[in-house]
Amino acid sequence: MKILAVNAGSSSLKFTLFEMPAGLELIGGYFEKIGLDDSFYSIKMNGEKNKFVKKVDNHKEAVDILIEELLKNKVIASLEDIDGVGHRIVHGGEKYAESILITDDVIKTIEELIPLAPLHNPANLIGVKAFKEALPNTSNVGIFDTAFHQSIPKENYLYGVPYEWYENYGVRKYGFHGTSHKFITQTMQEKLGKKDVNLIICHIGSGGSLCAVKNGESYDTTMGFTPNAGIMMGTRSGDIDYSLIPYVMEKANLTLKDVDNILNKKSGLLGISSLYSDHRDIEEAMAKNDEKAILANEMYVNKIVSFIARYYVLLDGNVDAIVFTAGLGENAINFRAEVMHKLRSLDITLNEEMNNNIASYREKHEGIISGDDSKVKVYVVPTNEELMIATDTMNIINK
Repeated sequence: MKILAVNAGSSSLKFTLFEMPAGLELIGGYFEKIGLDDSFYSIKMNGEKNKFVKKVDNHKEAVDILIEELLKNKVIASLEDIDGVGHRIVHGGEKYAESILITDDVIKTIEELIPLAPLHNPANLIGVKAFKEALPNTSNVGIFDTAFHQSIPKENYLYGVPYEWYENYGVRKYGFHGTSHKFITQTMQEKLGKKDVNLIICHIGSGGSLCAVKNGESYDTTMGFTPNAGIMMGTRSGDIDYSLIPYVMEKANLTLKDVDNILNKKSGLLGISSLYSDHRDIEEAMAKNDEKAILANEMYVNKIVSFIARYYVLLDGNVDAIVFTAGLGENAINFRAEVMHKLRSLDITLNEEMNNNIASYREKHEGIISGDDSKVKVYVVPTNEELMIATDTMNIINK
């Protein structure tokens, strides 16, 4: 069966068509700057990527072009060949602990959750509605970024604030990157041959989060009420002392909106280095002895190490594996080594030869990078959120 995995943003639309259950990627694409004069889209198929400059006024038009490309490239013979469309939905609140068939009631609930994700949920719904209009006879499934983390116990998801904030306003840790953490958990269950796995997953990309998995379920995660919590990231600050916000507002004559924008878009690696949000640029600058780049990298490593250590204790030292994944986790060889070296006090050791040979641009894309004497095995495993979306969509439809 053919399943379309979709991730709609406010001005973008990313898609991948899979042949399931084989998980074979037939075609993928990305529409960018939708609604702007310089909009364009790219199509990737059979290892080749082509870019098309075309004014795309709205998401409905993007979906129409998408379908045109599927037919033109003969990956489908007719619209009836698309058995289901899976949509990434950022926020499901406490309502959804698993993926679900999207009905009118589900759409209404996602709309009610917009205050928790004011930028993302409206954009995700635009994609849902565009596909429902273009493919009225095809099932649509919602895959929520927050769903995997609904197993986190209350003592780990509540903040030390008045309890009525949780009761009245939903103030709590929700966690994100759940689709990736779920994919890695299922992959490791297969690799280790057991369901009740205990893992520390390091999803490190331009955005990053760690997840403590206990008995195959999310037990704690670094992102919180919003994706800005936890470790510092490409442009996000991560955890900070909240009192600096009113202090800086007064000193720099900034509004709350100004500070929120800075903490989300001008902090992290970019804020410390003053120039770079991409860790590849940080590494290049480090090679030239750029002091701020070196500092940004050291802070980034330390933040990740501190959460690995915290989750190691949270899991009582009963950890089946530590897993690096996502863009930086899968490809940044030196960065992984730096993190590993700082875990030596936990008797976690590095096999440098194995680590040096694993990256998406190397022959090996995954494997074990810990030494034979390491107390915990450390893996590099590529994530595939689109395939997770397609798998959940297939399973929901087959039910």
